[in-house]
Amino acid sequence: MVAIRKQKIRHLLQGIIDIYSPSGKEEEVLDFVYRYLTKEHIPAIKQEVDESRYNIVVVPPDVDPQLVLVGHLDTVTAYDLDHYGFVRKGNTVSGLGSADMKGGCAAMIEAYIAAWSEMGRKTPAALALVVGEEETGDGAEAFVKDYHFPWAVIGEPTELNPCLSHYGYLEFQISSRGKRRHASLADKELNPVDALLRFLLDLSTYFEERYPDLIYNIRDLFSSRAGFAVPERCDVWIDLHHPPDAPTGEITWDLEEFIDRFQQGQSHLDLTMRFHTIQTGYEIPEKGSLITSLKNAYKEEELPWKPGSFRSHSDANSLWESGLKPVILGPGSLDQAHTADESIAFDQICKAAELYYTLIKKV
Repeated sequence: MVAIRKQKIRHLLQGIIDIYSPSGKEEEVLDFVYRYLTKEHIPAIKQEVDESRYNIVVVPPDVDPQLVLVGHLDTVTAYDLDHYGFVRKGNTVSGLGSADMKGGCAAMIEAYIAAWSEMGRKTPAALALVVGEEETGDGAEAFVKDYHFPWAVIGEPTELNPCLSHYGYLEFQISSRGKRRHASLADKELNPVDALLRFLLDLSTYFEERYPDLIYNIRDLFSSRAGFAVPERCDVWIDLHHPPDAPTGEITWDLEEFIDRFQQGQSHLDLTMRFHTIQTGYEIPEKGSLITSLKNAYKEEELPWKPGSFRSHSDANSLWESGLKPVILGPGSLDQAHTADESIAFDQICKAAELYYTLIKKV
């Protein structure tokens, strides 16, 4: 049995956290990881995503892999460009992307190197490190156009609990339009900001009553810059995460009807809605050879089997729509993701690497 190299994981993790790689600007971290894999004699492929960015893909040539390990190397924008890098205090590693999901990527890379050193070209799994997950998901979209595997394990932060189901996701924009006029002549009935705020209060109450399990987030709200005047426009972007079994189509239809009802009898209101993303959730039953292999890997690593549901948006939605069956499983906690003081337990990253390695052997 090949041992997981914890010191190598630490050096790799420090290297990729110290490289600033927000979505769309991943070139430097991609080059770093590609060189790292080639030095370890892993036949990595650069799959073009755009003129300067690519996914890193490894597909063993002598087998037909039933599983692909998937991670994303991009992060959200740094809260502080002077303090985003790698810091380790005892067992805690902090830094931008440490939990979401450079910790998971480091674990997957080390597990894959360990499996390759033992099985080589017959390693029964592939590896994909993609870009753009935190923004557009363009890396995952490019990946599924060229590659297909029956199963995927995605290293998003789940505290090493397997997520066999995934929330659906709706992203939409609502715009309110009014008429620009002097601020001293403001009329709340004609002010697009006031109209949109009143609408959002009613919408929040509606969701609480009709869809209490839905996660509702007002992400961005701003108006056109008007100076000392009533603005002519106000826009809001909203995220909705809904349970896997919720009727996505019905929710979108209800939203459109709600706007229509809100505007009835108010001819001065001009509200419009546009959906930017509509992705359904999914549930995978505890059946099939991969799930059996995964359960056996948990047993061997002496980890409790506690399947759950991933509550966030991720590349799994795109992979599911393309025909892959994704299991979300990684080190770190989702409540650390996208925070100013993001951190992760180092020993959990190492345990994730051991779990991934054991799973590859059992596929």
